[in-house]
Amino acid sequence: MSSERESYASRQIGPRADEQRQERIRHLNDTLRRTMIGGQVLISRSIEALGLMAVSSILDGVRQFDEFSSANDPCDEHDFGALTCSRHRVLWKIDYYDAQLEFGSPDPANPDVTTRVITIMLASEY
Repeated sequence: MSSERESYASRQIGPRADEQRQERIRHLNDTLRRTMIGGQVLISRSIEALGLMAVSSILDGVRQFDEFSSANDPCDEHDFGALTCSRHRVLWKIDYYDAQLEFGSPDPANPDVTTRVITIMLASEY
């Protein structure tokens, strides 16, 4: 039944609307990643323990990240990245929660009902 609903929804929305929704999600994610505005930023304790200079360098690396490909970004939402910065392998991930941070967002393309959270951690913590 779920696939029937999805098929029906896809027919109702159409491919262009799906593309626009995906572009909106990607834009909101890029804004959060580049500016650290538009959501919450979580830095792991291990990143924090590296010291202020390393944290600053890692945040700059996350902001400047643009190596998205079908291998690391299959949904084309720009919601994950991996980079090496200050000799450390770093991962970042954007998750979509509802406004109360209790459940997943009902619509990640709508910032009025979504709280974005970018988590930045060492790859060894994953």
